Amino acid sequence: MEHVARSRMTTRILPIDRSHIYNVSFDRRDCSLDSFHSSLREGLTKTHLKTAAERLLNSDVPVAFPTETVYGLGAIATKSPAVQGIFKVKGRPVDNPLIVHVCSLQQLRQLLQPTSTLATTDATPDPIPNVYKSLIKKFWPGPLTILLSCPENSELAPEVHPGLKTFSVRIPNDPLALTLIQLSGPIAAPSANASTRPSTTTAQHVKDDLEGKVEIILDGGPCAVGLESTVVDGLSNPPCILRPGGISLQQIRQCEGWEGVIAGYDDQSKTVPKAPGMKYRHYSPKASVILYEAGSSGPIMEDARKVGVIRTMRWESQVRGDAGPIKDNLIPIPARSLKDTHWEVWLGNDVESIARGLFAALRRLDDQGIDAIHVEGIPETDDLAATIMNRLRKAATRLAPANKPTPRLLVLQPPSIAKPAGETEPVIEHQLEERTRS
Repeated sequence: MEHVARSRMTTRILPIDRSHIYNVSFDRRDCSLDSFHSSLREGLTKTHLKTAAERLLNSDVPVAFPTETVYGLGAIATKSPAVQGIFKVKGRPVDNPLIVHVCSLQQLRQLLQPTSTLATTDATPDPIPNVYKSLIKKFWPGPLTILLSCPENSELAPEVHPGLKTFSVRIPNDPLALTLIQLSGPIAAPSANASTRPSTTTAQHVKDDLEGKVEIILDGGPCAVGLESTVVDGLSNPPCILRPGGISLQQIRQCEGWEGVIAGYDDQSKTVPKAPGMKYRHYSPKASVILYEAGSSGPIMEDARKVGVIRTMRWESQVRGDAGPIKDNLIPIPARSLKDTHWEVWLGNDVESIARGLFAALRRLDDQGIDAIHVEGIPETDDLAATIMNRLRKAATRLAPANKPTPRLLVLQPPSIAKPAGETEPVIEHQLEERTRS
């Protein structure tokens, strides 16, 4: 095994022209995504994809690549030393399971068949449980991950599902990712960020976190969804959602056999995680994050130093003059002292824009050396909004409930906020525990 952490390596961003990936199709026998096909035009895109596949097959250093959700840090799912490399590069707790990415149901069935019985016939029972068939038909390829039982003599590296008798898998909805998997085989991949940091939605985000630790980052542009996949467990009764994500609870309930699905992610901090995102602190920038529940007034900027604000639906801009719409753009708020500058990001009024830009906004404010980031929460009127708030609560250092006195930012020493004499201190629901690596 190559020693990933022994010395810094040269990190290359390899651009991919998506128009050079064509004839993208599935063999949908019985609508079952049995096999995947794509073609590559001659040129740098083909060279870069084949280079990445070769590194996956012949090296134990992970490769970063985009999916429709976030960028992933991938290794061949059956190569134990390579999968160990993911944990070393990220600084990820070894009991935090990974998601396996496949490009077809044929690949998945091969993982589910014991190594001693790989030869199958038309009479062989389908190893994919029937409970998942309606979800697969409707949502794959896409941001939905399912939980499956590991077969005896599983070919998967044990680090993929540490201490568990189950593993998580999905088919991504991204021709680049699918083609890479087609060239290399099933890939185990968490998000391509340093542990506890916000997930990465661009190649530059990956480089910011992992430069010198990986050799190749495939650059396919910004991710379309911006939030990780939904993880579901159909092996339990009733079936449950282990992690909210790109597919909503209401969408899942429309599928046969899933009408009674429940949310199973409310309090998982002390349990053995069945899937990523269940136990550890996630999505946190270096700065302290103060999350204001929907309906809270925004902070009053008075001589605070290095403060960032992420606005969504209701807070007014504190930029002097008419700033106009600012979607996913970073602008300085005019300082109210001689020394300090405040920064503001507006993600827009709709939940799709907020989801797409959330991780990027946290990272961009972090790049300014911000001490604390104040985030305007949104009403959980639908499942996507609830997913956004789930991510923000995991990132937050403090939660500020709605309808409490607005804090005045005088001298900020994260995570405590000083207040003027005589002013009522805002009630904080709870102080989250010290960040745990994820």
